[in-house]
Amino acid sequence: MKRINLLLCAFLSTAMLACAQKPTTARQPSEWTGTWATAVEKPGQGDMPQSSLSNRSLRQIVHVSLGGEMLRLRLSNVQSSTPVDIKSVYIADATYMSRINAATATYLTFGGNRNLTLQGGEEMVSDVVAYHLRPQQRLAITINYGERTPEEASCHRGSRTTSYIITGESTPESDFSHGEEAVHWYNIASIDVKGRCNTAIAILGNSITDGRGSTTDAQDRWTDFFAEALSENSASTHMGVLNLGIGGNCVVRGGLSEPGVVRFDRDVLGQTGIGNIIIFEGTNDIGSFGEHNPNIADQLIAAYQEFIRKGHERGLKVYGATITPVKGSFYYSEKREAQRQRVNEWIRTTADKATDGQLHFDGCIDFDAAVRDPQDPAALRADLQDDWLHLNPAGYKLMGEVAAEFFIQICMTSQLYPISSNF
Repeated sequence: MKRINLLLCAFLSTAMLACAQKPTTARQPSEWTGTWATAVEKPGQGDMPQSSLSNRSLRQIVHVSLGGEMLRLRLSNVQSSTPVDIKSVYIADATYMSRINAATATYLTFGGNRNLTLQGGEEMVSDVVAYHLRPQQRLAITINYGERTPEEASCHRGSRTTSYIITGESTPESDFSHGEEAVHWYNIASIDVKGRCNTAIAILGNSITDGRGSTTDAQDRWTDFFAEALSENSASTHMGVLNLGIGGNCVVRGGLSEPGVVRFDRDVLGQTGIGNIIIFEGTNDIGSFGEHNPNIADQLIAAYQEFIRKGHERGLKVYGATITPVKGSFYYSEKREAQRQRVNEWIRTTADKATDGQLHFDGCIDFDAAVRDPQDPAALRADLQDDWLHLNPAGYKLMGEVAAEFFIQICMTSQLYPISSNF
């Protein structure tokens, strides 16, 4: 992979040495690490299937990061107030569209039973199952629903991946090709794999992390490219990537779904086996409030510092990513651009201020420098943009490579993986 050292912020000597230090808070060792996760939210208008999920079968496809021989699945009903009945859940290697390799199909159990009921506000982790999960593979998760399902299921709206729904209870041999399609995930929250050498990176983000501008079913979000690049380098093959982005999400208030300050504990700190956190969110706060709120930059920085405090209390490394340009989109104005620059300058310089008594990021991933137009730094490069706010797959590929280079440098310099709860 092409070296992009000029894009790494000037934190390297301090941050890389910090990765070799012991966590500030002792944690119990864990053999489990997240390989895939999503942020569970309430559906918006038009986000539910045309018909109820009751007595229907839903097949969903996910793109994992780490592989393993033992795994467990977490189902979630935390955003719903009514129960969901599930007759059975099975996983299998996904092949093409709704198709699976039926020979790999494996039913999951929950407390020894195939069936379960998730009450409103509840989540449940499956029993451990033996399964040959390959790094970077596409996995199909099929849920056979029972009689009761919420009118508004706990979901993730921006799956950028097609889910398939048929009537009745399916088996691994069932044909989903003529079923209803929905580009959303329902009731699935995370997958963990067993392995003491692993660690995960949890990413708090908005639509750019969620994949707006990427290709449906192509798995070409920047986090997908990030995970693939890490897996190709011997220094970072054991690092999982967990995408907790939500389109339209804000950090401080407003936006779609719960703001970052509300959902951080559940969506980020609640993940399994994380050693690192990336905070890449704030463009919606500035775009929504920056024109009339001169303090939005300071409010974002204060929220970042709270994320840092919580992460450091758990012995985690917390990295900031600079906010990317928006000129040419409806978010742009000179006032908003000034606030974006203010926030980015704080993110870039935090590593040099470790002795000023304030909380700072452990390092900076400079996405802004990577994707901006050299002739017009307030705008994205034309060949990387989708709508002058979001990037296209080429832009996401570059972002993923920049993030991977950042962590590979850390791993190579410290000669160990960034500390996680697995060690």
